[in-house]
Amino acid sequence: MQLPPIPSDEPVRLATLRSLNILDTPPEERFDRLTRLAKRLFGVPIAVVSLIDANRQWFKSCQGLDVAETPRGTSFCGHAICGDDILLIPDATQDPRFHDNPLVTGEPYIRFYAGRPLAAANGAKLGTLCLIDSKPRVFDAEDRALLHDLANMAEQELAAVQLATLDELTSLSNRRGFAVLGQHAIELCRRLARPATLVFFDMDGFKPINDRFGHAEGDRALAAFGAEMRAAFRESDVVGRLGGDEFAALLTNTDAAGCQDALARLHLQIDAWNTRNAMGYALQFSTGVITFDPLRHGSVHDMLAEADAAMYRNKAARKASRH
Repeated sequence: MQLPPIPSDEPVRLATLRSLNILDTPPEERFDRLTRLAKRLFGVPIAVVSLIDANRQWFKSCQGLDVAETPRGTSFCGHAICGDDILLIPDATQDPRFHDNPLVTGEPYIRFYAGRPLAAANGAKLGTLCLIDSKPRVFDAEDRALLHDLANMAEQELAAVQLATLDELTSLSNRRGFAVLGQHAIELCRRLARPATLVFFDMDGFKPINDRFGHAEGDRALAAFGAEMRAAFRESDVVGRLGGDEFAALLTNTDAAGCQDALARLHLQIDAWNTRNAMGYALQFSTGVITFDPLRHGSVHDMLAEADAAMYRNKAARKASRH
């Protein structure tokens, strides 16, 4: 049996999947409707919306199987997410990758499999819409087109879920998405005894930008600040807009010194943006920096509250020094 390959973007793929906060959630009609439709249109006994987690495939919707998940190592969908097109297996007993797979030699005795990867907006393949039969099948061009259409509908539903965790203006995580990804990140650092640092940002002088130039320009300033944050921090860092002019970044496997290096990069980028900005105002910000303490910080919310308080102390101290 051939184990599924690991996609080259696996850390980003898993972070994107977990940011949806969809794993282990109850059934939803919008996904069940698609699998019922797929099962009926193709005349197969099993149709599934499968999401590939680190060590398992979990079924958001499943028609024809009584299990909620199976190991990733034996999954057909784990292979499917490594490609862009439909993974088609007309007869698994004749395929060297799958002929001795326990899902072929035992229940549900898979013979035919067709799985179309489901991609998020950033291109990460989160899972598949797949069809399974216990008999070999032919799958023609019309069948392929229909499966693509149904998979596109499934991707639209996943995109709707993702919008609940993304800030539309900056394309960063929103408060909910930041909390989900941040909690996962600090639990990983706790388990591996790695450092983490959280930075709470508040944009200085944002209200005067709105008052003087209008809300459209204020939105442009927020989007620009978010873009510079995304460029300054690593893909593995969790960066979000918490609301209004408040942002946060959680830097994993990074101590206070490494955090200061990232903040220095951000300051340089913001200075460069300010120099280019023809409107004449400057983006400025205050920060509060907190180092993860596994004994004191039970959740990412604990860190956010502490970093928020530190940011306000720093802002007040700067104001006092100017008077």
